[in-house]
Amino acid sequence: MVVAAPCVGAGVSGSSTFTTSHCLLWPQQARRHPRASRSVRSRGGVAAAAMSSNPGAVATTSLAEGIRVVEGNGGLPLVKLASPHGSEAEIYLFGGCITSWTVPNGKDLLFVRPDAVFDKKKPISGGIPHCFPQFGPGPMQQHGFARNMDWSIAGSENVEGDPVVTLELKDSSYSRAMWDFSFHALYKVTINAKSLSTVLTITNTDNKPFAFSSALHTYFRASIKDVSVKGLKGRKTLNKDPDPSNPSVGVEDRDMITFPGFVDCVYLDAPSELHLDNGLNDSITIQNKGWSDVVLWNPYLQMEHCYRDFVCVENAKIAEVQLEPEQSWIAEQHISVN
Repeated sequence: MVVAAPCVGAGVSGSSTFTTSHCLLWPQQARRHPRASRSVRSRGGVAAAAMSSNPGAVATTSLAEGIRVVEGNGGLPLVKLASPHGSEAEIYLFGGCITSWTVPNGKDLLFVRPDAVFDKKKPISGGIPHCFPQFGPGPMQQHGFARNMDWSIAGSENVEGDPVVTLELKDSSYSRAMWDFSFHALYKVTINAKSLSTVLTITNTDNKPFAFSSALHTYFRASIKDVSVKGLKGRKTLNKDPDPSNPSVGVEDRDMITFPGFVDCVYLDAPSELHLDNGLNDSITIQNKGWSDVVLWNPYLQMEHCYRDFVCVENAKIAEVQLEPEQSWIAEQHISVN
């Protein structure tokens, strides 16, 4: 079990470097952390009703330059970010799911599966879905409930031309029916010319401790026969092929990982930087802080209609994070294209 300490920081800026003061917590070292919502710089915002009250309702006020809300697929509220450099991103408030990241040359580097639905009856299949407060199977539904709930806009700003939006999610009767804790999640998204950065902050707003696991289930657009991932050699693996319920333990011995068939493998204590060749002439760097593990996944013939067109490289926290009341855990992801 991992214990996280209170952290205070500015998050990811519009530059390509991390600026958050990031803390890992150890037992007996925790200090009280102010409510995460106090640190959000809001310049107007959008409110989306919780699932149990008025699903899909959105009230808009002033948003920062380069950010607007439109009607997306299925009539769902969609946040659009546009950088003056020509890059764009799209985020559905349902699930807080980034479904598109287009760089200035017009390429969308993320992938949404053709079987994805936008009716709130199931999570959006593709882009960057949230896994929280559970990664994978467990006592609650697969990958938890964060990807099944409406998030809202807590704040927006423009940093040297780069649009920045912060989404938030709080516990509700829907979440507490599965996980009876009070929490506050903030998800800060920034785009610039060649990068997409996110900062996820989970704060315990309950009066008792709780534990959780989490991941960003990122789908990258790809040509799977030509995909490779570098940077994981020597890392401990939990290979879920052929038996997901009883993964085999090993050590990665390849410099370059390819995807000739079904792949579902967890890499523990992964490095803070990986390199993905998506097979479409894009070299992508994936950096992280706080996400200690990585999952590689391609379903192969289980999804014969689309497996050739994507690969999942997922930053994850497999071991449970333990948070005391008012403590926060922060994890950052920075994806850039060369």
